[in-house]
Amino acid sequence: MIVDLRSDTVTRPTPQMRAAMADAEVGDDLAGEDPTVNRLQSLAAALFAKPGALYVPTGVMANQLAVRAQARPGTEVACGARSHLYCYEDAGSARNAGVQMRPLSSWALLDDALVGSQHHMPDISLVAIENTLMAEGGVPVAPETVRSIAMVARRHDVALHCDGARIFNAAIALNVTPLELVRDCDTVMFCLSKGLGAPIGSVLCGPIDVIERARADRHRIGGGWRQAGIIAAAGIVALETMVERLADDHARAAEFAVEIAKRWPDALDPTSVRTNIVCASTKALPADAVTQLAANDVLAGTIDASTTRFAFHYGVTDEALTHAIAALDHMH
Repeated sequence: MIVDLRSDTVTRPTPQMRAAMADAEVGDDLAGEDPTVNRLQSLAAALFAKPGALYVPTGVMANQLAVRAQARPGTEVACGARSHLYCYEDAGSARNAGVQMRPLSSWALLDDALVGSQHHMPDISLVAIENTLMAEGGVPVAPETVRSIAMVARRHDVALHCDGARIFNAAIALNVTPLELVRDCDTVMFCLSKGLGAPIGSVLCGPIDVIERARADRHRIGGGWRQAGIIAAAGIVALETMVERLADDHARAAEFAVEIAKRWPDALDPTSVRTNIVCASTKALPADAVTQLAANDVLAGTIDASTTRFAFHYGVTDEALTHAIAALDHMH
């Protein structure tokens, strides 16, 4: 048995998804004529109470399109210091949108950052949050926190984007609806291909004018696809059948975190694990932990020099969890 905890992007489509893909009605999505893509986009827009939605191949593309459509070239995007937009998108916003990132160590600094142009600093034309915050162990961001950030952004007439790659994980962990987490955001993107288990795709939701600009830019960068309904069909199944089961991933992640902490107490605080991501201190784990785990058929990864990550998902069963825990005892 190989237990793959490198990412929740390694999931495989469910039998129901495969059946839906085989039977999908399709058309030319570049012309807006694929009925299955249109249904997915309508479903997503309604779910998040946004006027429009756009289906794209990846979460990075969705984020980059959101930045390009809302931020002005020659300005900055305020974001968290460990956000995906800043750390894990290959400085894409600089190349794609002509902006640079302003990483903030705390959202309490946002108000001062937004008046920085009065003190010879660059303008900030967009604020971007991430929910859940992957690099901080998949921490969910509560609606009241989002609302407070949005209030500051609005006071300065700046739009707020939510990188909601794992927004459904956040909703399940906080016992709220996804809408409650993005009601105060201008745009939100979410991934179908992580915990929801679809083979490909993300959706960007927001105002019609933003979505239309994003649609044009999607074509410019080669993201205009044709009979995409074949894969959009899996995304519909994901939204309709795979959300509630995310709680299982959270429970297994929490159990695994407890087992790590039993063996290496300085590696992490297991009570901080609330969704499907377990982040442990690489220095507190045995040397070459990733290599040692792989030798026992458990795959993990790192997200920076200090952090080893384990991601739980649809492909990790109770049996797989037991195997992964047993592998910890072979590390030295």
